[in-house]
Amino acid sequence: MDAIYYQPAHALLQQLDTGKITSEQLVQALLVRIQEHNSLVNAVIAVDKEGALEKAREADRLRNSGQSNGPLHGLPLTVKDTWEVAGMTCTAGAPALKDHRPQRHADVIRRLEDAGAIILGKTNVPLYASDVQSYNKLFGVTQNPYDPARTPGGSSGGAAAALASGFTPLEVGSDLAGSIRTPAHFCGVFGHKPSRGLVSFRGHIPGPPGTQSQPDLAEGGPLARNSKDLELLLKVIAGPRPQDSDNWNLKMTAPEFQRLDQVRVGTWFRDPLCPVEEEITTGYENLSKALESQGALVTKAQHPLLSLEHILPAYFNLLGSLIGTSLKPGMRRQMKWIARLERYLHLFGPVTPGIGEYARGVNQPIYEWTQWSEKREKMRAQIASLFDEIDVLLTPVTPTVAIPHDHSEPVFKRRIEVAGKQKAYMDQFCWIAMATLLGLPATSVPIGRNKEGLPYNIQVIGAPGKDLTTIRFGQLLEEAGLAGFKPPTNF
Repeated sequence: MDAIYYQPAHALLQQLDTGKITSEQLVQALLVRIQEHNSLVNAVIAVDKEGALEKAREADRLRNSGQSNGPLHGLPLTVKDTWEVAGMTCTAGAPALKDHRPQRHADVIRRLEDAGAIILGKTNVPLYASDVQSYNKLFGVTQNPYDPARTPGGSSGGAAAALASGFTPLEVGSDLAGSIRTPAHFCGVFGHKPSRGLVSFRGHIPGPPGTQSQPDLAEGGPLARNSKDLELLLKVIAGPRPQDSDNWNLKMTAPEFQRLDQVRVGTWFRDPLCPVEEEITTGYENLSKALESQGALVTKAQHPLLSLEHILPAYFNLLGSLIGTSLKPGMRRQMKWIARLERYLHLFGPVTPGIGEYARGVNQPIYEWTQWSEKREKMRAQIASLFDEIDVLLTPVTPTVAIPHDHSEPVFKRRIEVAGKQKAYMDQFCWIAMATLLGLPATSVPIGRNKEGLPYNIQVIGAPGKDLTTIRFGQLLEEAGLAGFKPPTNF
């Protein structure tokens, strides 16, 4: 972990400030790292070598003259290939966009550059960021650094794999159906899905290039190899869109605890609708015991909404409504038939609970969407009472560790294996649903390895707007030796 490419971003920034290293040296080191090891994982799909080196030299010149562009001055990093970077192609994994070269930065990229960051390259995603695996016809398949036979997750799979491989100290992903939290879980790094609306989505694909509106359910957020770097990056990319900056300013609430013995922890590890591998659940329960030994107040959380039976129908309905805007007529007709035949779907194999609502959401009229959205808002208000009793809620991220590659079509016929039983592929969305539906902050924190050496994370959920609370809890776990990134052995 002493190698420059595995050092934390905050430590690299300190070394840049003290002159121990230069930005040009850091960019060169990461370029060499990518060149030597990217073929093993195929995480980085584009590199701006000359542009990054030129910006690094300018950053060094400014630093030597006593000037700084901001908290990330001279720090190189990669970004998910769904964020538009002026002058670089932005494909979102889609052949139709292979020549799309935006002339304007996404708001997130503008914030990064205004803070002094250097965009080193882009990382791989599934087609239009629409899968739990990262592969596409343009750039191929991204492998998990811990086992190339497995996926690093999606849609921020290239981002998580790049972090785990030491290609970048920070990454910016996006999350609609666990697309930050799940790759972090599969690759043993840290990821944070922010509270609703905290990060501007303008300049993200999808939607189509030129989209100005903030999509429902989707959030942009940071990935890193430690919690402190998550906070560092979130504070850079969070805030109002430029056209809203005169209306509101960002002020994130500080956590109400500084030590583990001050934290009230709620746990929700089991639900009959979505079983989790027993080895992972045992790891979560062991973590709970360790927290108790550190003085934390740990209880099994009790609340009417802590049931996937209540969460999944609303989540899948609103997800289907959002995704339905981009579906072709043939697929929309197929969804109509799935909705009509929902009660019989189990005859053809395992079915994710609530998936019928996804199919209905694809085609529902606006007045029905409004009813579901209002139901969601009532649930969001209702969940506040849970966080009167606890500071953070711990849950699984997905039912398994990183799954083997499976690119079979159609997607709904894919399966995952949980405790020796075949389960529906979309069961991987079940445990991330609550935080997404209700706009809650959720941090994915690596806490262990299974018997095969594959990492797994725990999901730390907080009250609306309490992003620094969930990130700080992850940092306390690290300080206590209960969490942390460990590089893959072959890297």
